[in-house]
Amino acid sequence: MWGIVYRKAPMKVTSNGVFQGDDPLDFALPLAILQICLVLVVSRGLAYLLKPLRQPRVIAEIIGGILLGPSALGRNESYMKAVFPPRSLTVLDTLANIGLIFFLFLAGLELDLKSVRQSGKRVIAIAMAGINLPFAIGIGSSFVLKQSIAKGSDNAAFLVFMGVALSITAFPVLARILAELKLLTTNVGRTAMSAAAINDIAAWILLALAVALSGHERSPLVSLWVFLAGCGFVICAIIIVPPIFKWVSQRCHEGEPVEEIYICGTLAAVLAAGFVTDAIGIHAMFGAFVVGILLPNDGPFASALVEKVEDLVSGLFLPLYFVSSGLKTNVATIKGLQSWGLLAFVIFTASFGKILGTFVVSLLCKVPLNEALVLGFLMNCKGLVELIVLNIGKDRKVLNDQTFAIMVLMAVFTTFVTTPLVMAVYKPARKGGIADYKHRTIGRKNANSQLRILACFHGARNIPSMINLIEASRGIQKRDDLCVYAMHLKEFSERSSSILMVHKARRNGLPFWNKASHSHSNHVIVAFEAYRQLSQVSIRPMTAISSMNSIHEDICATAERKEAAVIILPFHKHQSLDGSLNITRNDFRWVNKRVLEHAPCSVGIFVDRGLGGTSHVSASNVSYRVTVLFFGGGDDREALAYGGRMAEHPGIRLLVIRFVVEPPKEGEILRVDVGDSSSSTKLISQDEEFLDEFKVKTANDDSINYEERIVKNAAETVAIIREVNGSSLFLVGSRPVSEVACALKSSECPELGPVGGLLASQDYPTTASVLVLQQYNNDGAPINFTPELEEHLPDQDSGSV
Repeated sequence: MWGIVYRKAPMKVTSNGVFQGDDPLDFALPLAILQICLVLVVSRGLAYLLKPLRQPRVIAEIIGGILLGPSALGRNESYMKAVFPPRSLTVLDTLANIGLIFFLFLAGLELDLKSVRQSGKRVIAIAMAGINLPFAIGIGSSFVLKQSIAKGSDNAAFLVFMGVALSITAFPVLARILAELKLLTTNVGRTAMSAAAINDIAAWILLALAVALSGHERSPLVSLWVFLAGCGFVICAIIIVPPIFKWVSQRCHEGEPVEEIYICGTLAAVLAAGFVTDAIGIHAMFGAFVVGILLPNDGPFASALVEKVEDLVSGLFLPLYFVSSGLKTNVATIKGLQSWGLLAFVIFTASFGKILGTFVVSLLCKVPLNEALVLGFLMNCKGLVELIVLNIGKDRKVLNDQTFAIMVLMAVFTTFVTTPLVMAVYKPARKGGIADYKHRTIGRKNANSQLRILACFHGARNIPSMINLIEASRGIQKRDDLCVYAMHLKEFSERSSSILMVHKARRNGLPFWNKASHSHSNHVIVAFEAYRQLSQVSIRPMTAISSMNSIHEDICATAERKEAAVIILPFHKHQSLDGSLNITRNDFRWVNKRVLEHAPCSVGIFVDRGLGGTSHVSASNVSYRVTVLFFGGGDDREALAYGGRMAEHPGIRLLVIRFVVEPPKEGEILRVDVGDSSSSTKLISQDEEFLDEFKVKTANDDSINYEERIVKNAAETVAIIREVNGSSLFLVGSRPVSEVACALKSSECPELGPVGGLLASQDYPTTASVLVLQQYNNDGAPINFTPELEEHLPDQDSGSV
């Protein structure tokens, strides 16, 4: 008699709609869309809530997955049947694993094999200590678990899985924690990154061994064949992959779009490698990781590839892996004193082995005590890599529900405490200080002393005008008269491309470009290096890699460390083809605002309208008309000092216009609040003294013209400024001490001040660039536009992006 087996029909893809009686949640596509949207809302919401605690986003995603699973919301059976029914999990897990495959490809691409090979004996010793001791302790703790909650687990596989789970360090998570704490290029950060990279590679090898040992009940020889086939795959990949992608990289040039066929071919190769390793009996992600680690990551092809893949993977697919893991995690299985005691035991053994092993070997390698302790804390972070190991163990039935839940909570705890522990223990010493920092302004008594400028830029668009501004600033006296630090401001985020930026950092306090190895492939370095060779300027390109909420700290710290007299920042608007100024990115405005508030020296905001055109103008071809609009006050004196410096260049003619307010006629009342009368009188006397000195120094210089114009109101002031619209560059102060200047129309950009705001406004027709200067004043400024600025700018505390 034939037995009849009834199977529930698989879910159809799309519904006919609610109007025809269909429930969208009974169909695969609308249900998958709902699941994705729910995961994104929960994970991003938690990331926002954890932002003040400076936690990496992976913590929010792991917790979000747990909350959506049976540990929290999943306790409601109606919710689980409606949103995560068993029939939908195949589609969800498939999408999650596709995301995991490409994430592991990007993770492999993030690892810099060159730096791993060049790691010194000290880094290798620290990395090995951070693997061996935790691995041994993990094996020891596995015997405790097998005697209590993990009875019946496969012996060999369980031992190896526990050893790997406790010895792993999450390289991507560690890099983001270091960036958040601004430790990327400190000694601690460099050592931790290199050791974590070695740890990561070793952990994947051990995990491959664990997977080979698990799930083969037929014969022990099967595990051997799986392992040998995996080794064969790696050897073939080492022979085949690098030459092919080296050829592809050579055909992709900086600044040119990468052909679509190369991108598609690479993604297909990743999936094919995943198929091969899955067929061997190892997880498909191993093939993707091997391809990623073998692909050259130092050219434009790698950058273009990461840019096209990372947002879709990390933003859409990867969060599904966290909810897939969360659906397997049931915290309710941890009940009773024994289970919670085992959780504490696992957390203690995991942290103890990792921290102690790293700490002791670091001390033996003559690492300072607090740095050795910080290295131990940093190497103890787990994150997504740990979750991948645990999920493979769960899928292979090596870990049961209770063991899996305990290990997931251990991973969350150890990663969560990493940032606060490091912040509590490690306080990097500041190099230099206020006492030995002499020249904080452009104006100074000794005009022949070296002028140090920190010129910041966001991209290639800013470079030509910035170089032309530097050329105009160099004078003609002697070669060492000007020293410029050109800082490329780059945002560090959760994206994989941020890690590729880190690999280009030079070992010099803050992230610096490594000119020796990257100048051939980076047009930014080429531009500044070419200018340095052609001019008499000492120019040093560098980059700051940080979140936009805290990059001002890097700018100010670099200015103090390099003893800069002025920081020059690009305006947050750029000139379009029709001549109007359009917002590039509002975040740049917040950066400028914070630098103005915290700078240890003078600050200039450069409104670029194409100074000198779109290319560098050589010294012999410079022909600029620079105009200083002088109303009074420290900022205007700083602008005039800069103008006097520029006038030394043979190709620059300087016009100084001093605006003098006509005294009010008898019976006329004019009231403008510019502070108390004593401070106003003091400022006027300082202005007179400064102007007298300037006129004496430049009396015989035909390239400098000085005019005094008497004005009664703001309208006359604007009319006079319009007369010099043909200037190439305006130099103005951000806080002029003058009745007529303060009476100008309020600017939409208060950080530029009334005069700078007028010159940068859409209503004022001019092709001249504008440099708005704020003089450093340790005693406080006479007039402060901060209250007005706060009305335009939301208050944002420094934090992680």
